[in-house]
Amino acid sequence: MTKGIEGKVVLITGGSTGIGAETARLLADRGAKVAIAARRKERLDEVVADITAIGGAARSYALDVTDKSAVQSVVAAIIADFGRLDVLINNAGLMPIRPMAEVNTDEWDQMIDVNLKGTLYGIAAALPGFLEQGSGHIINLSSVAGIKVFAPGGTVYSGTKFAVSAISEGLRHEVGEKVRVTSIEPGAVESDLKFTTSGTAAETVLDFYKQAIPAASVARAIAFAVEQPDDVDVNAIVIRPTAQEF
Repeated sequence: MTKGIEGKVVLITGGSTGIGAETARLLADRGAKVAIAARRKERLDEVVADITAIGGAARSYALDVTDKSAVQSVVAAIIADFGRLDVLINNAGLMPIRPMAEVNTDEWDQMIDVNLKGTLYGIAAALPGFLEQGSGHIINLSSVAGIKVFAPGGTVYSGTKFAVSAISEGLRHEVGEKVRVTSIEPGAVESDLKFTTSGTAAETVLDFYKQAIPAASVARAIAFAVEQPDDVDVNAIVIRPTAQEF
């Protein structure tokens, strides 16, 4: 049985800001080799610079998680660059909160493409290698909205996060002998996610996020799951502000 973070190669999608960036910094500080991927390469490079400045190992990869072929290519590039992949953190996400009666199917499509299909594409790219090497860890970012429907306004968002939680649990049952699977289910967290909301719900969401906890708090929860011995799978972690009722 092995324990710890040091030396593990970790891919984090949505790694340019918020939970992804803070997780990259923390895991690198504890000795992981970090690969961060997102659409905004310049923001990724800022995070890499922070990590390398303190002696950490990190590389950035431009990636749109809705592009299945691109996700496959990035995972292949990481394995070529680092020699292996040990942990996949599916963190990329969108949260445009809007009552369903406003009928914005473009936003519905975006949430399904990023939150759900992006997670599946990450799993599809990493899982075969994990099974072949006999080890690996898939960490999916769900939400408390994947436990209780966030309505009015968050119905579709909740639908995508309920799906992520279900996929995480089902995947654990299917591959749990070799691959660990963890679902992280945060409440209000200080990040750019709140700024993806528009429409009549925007002001309500921004007010809700006044009680948000720092992204670093979620990063510590993720690190806790990663650092466990190989025979310990932290199935799920729910983390939210103490004052948050939802």
